[in-house]
Amino acid sequence: MTEHSNGIRVETASVTDRGLNERRPLNEDSMLTDPEHNVYVVADGVGGAEAGEVASQTAIEVLGEAFRHHNTGEDVEDLMEIAIQRANDSIYRMSREHPKFSMMATTIVALQVDGLRATIGHVGDSRLYSLRPDGSLRRETEDHSVVEEEVRAGRMTAEQAANHPSRNVISRALGAEASVEVDMKTIEVESGTTFLICSDGITRHIPDEELSTVLRAAPNLEAACAEMKRLCFERGAEDNLTAVLVRVGEGGEEGRAAPTNADADEEPTLLQERVSPALARTLSDSEPVMAGSILQRPFHDAGTAARGEAASAPFDGGGGTSSVPHDSSKQSPANARRGGGAGRVFGVLLLVLAAAAAAFYGGMMFQRREAESRPPLAATAAAIPTPEVESPEEKFERMKRAVDLSPAAEAARMSVATGTTATLDSADPEFLYLYGRALLLTGKSEDAAAAFERAVQRAAENMTPRNGQLKIDARLAATAARLRSEDFNGAREAARALDEFMRPGTPAAEGNTPAAPSVSP
Repeated sequence: MTEHSNGIRVETASVTDRGLNERRPLNEDSMLTDPEHNVYVVADGVGGAEAGEVASQTAIEVLGEAFRHHNTGEDVEDLMEIAIQRANDSIYRMSREHPKFSMMATTIVALQVDGLRATIGHVGDSRLYSLRPDGSLRRETEDHSVVEEEVRAGRMTAEQAANHPSRNVISRALGAEASVEVDMKTIEVESGTTFLICSDGITRHIPDEELSTVLRAAPNLEAACAEMKRLCFERGAEDNLTAVLVRVGEGGEEGRAAPTNADADEEPTLLQERVSPALARTLSDSEPVMAGSILQRPFHDAGTAARGEAASAPFDGGGGTSSVPHDSSKQSPANARRGGGAGRVFGVLLLVLAAAAAAFYGGMMFQRREAESRPPLAATAAAIPTPEVESPEEKFERMKRAVDLSPAAEAARMSVATGTTATLDSADPEFLYLYGRALLLTGKSEDAAAAFERAVQRAAENMTPRNGQLKIDARLAATAARLRSEDFNGAREAARALDEFMRPGTPAAEGNTPAAPSVSP
């Protein structure tokens, strides 16, 4: 498509596809190409099922409406930022009013061109690149993700970030909080500059160097879009993918370097809690395994129905003294509001235990995704092969994998096996723990907390070393469940009980006094 902006030729092309991941039957990406007003937008919705699609489409509609009513002479940067803020407000309100949308949010990256002037607005990890006439590719946006923030702060190298298990964790999105900080800028470009606006379904499979080659080597924009899709499909197309190409002015002499075949990024898109960046950095700095467990990409699965920001909200430390590093400049508005209440009652150890509980839940979700990424099989305990000789530890791990593969089915099976009203009367602490785990993974946080607390009681009745470890895990899980149901008083009591259990010299700790909580979901 070719249009003109202030006498400058504008060419566009686009591609969008749901990808090959069968767990994502819908394309939750949305895009806008409006040549009349020269505004181009990509939004990557998260939240699963209908929710992600609703969030991204809402953002697109709000941006499109704003520019359709744009008056000549209005400041484009102000208009775009206000429109993105309005989109955030609309998505946030919808997520509070409709339970099925409770976890939805979206990234957004928007471009408006006026002659050779480009205005860019951005939230999240979708990206905008510019390919200059001399062939140099420049990333015009900075990802709002945990690992990219660590790279910018000098605490992680680009190479470490590229392979970090939490590289898909976004720290900012539309709809995640009541307000959002939008990155805005306006730049002057040369005639012949090509812009690429894309979701992470493109960049997870095609590194920057290869994107540059594809854009320079393609005979036209449509061919470049087709090549990007081909490469993503060749490498698994694990996520929805969307790209919009916009060339302003006359194209320069294009290179003819053949596209290279970079290694595929095999990491599945993972579920992440809505964790404040401060807590994310704390976990990442203090314990790599814990960071890899908690910091998964947010909102990307329908199975997570509870609100994730509760995991960090009550434990900001308030006015108390804490050894946990705190970055107030990155604290979300919701966390700031909550930090002065329940957070003040926690000491340093309880802060750590609260973080451990959140990490425990994140690790649980990570293990679920790990299980789902294995070769498919019927997701029930009976379908997982049972060894001829199986130790109690091996049986427990097998049952846990069954729960992670299909928590809803396993919760139903366990209820039927015991009778729905008698499930919590089981005398087996491992059974109760697995039942609570299945409930927590399906979003039934309050019921899960009750199951975990009953598991603690049963484990305490027969305090073997194995049950002692299970008691710690169940306490952590109960704290996480209370946090996710926003029962902050219950979470405080669960964390305090874990503190007392682990404190050397107390009756609860006798015979089993680990030096630190074991965060092994």
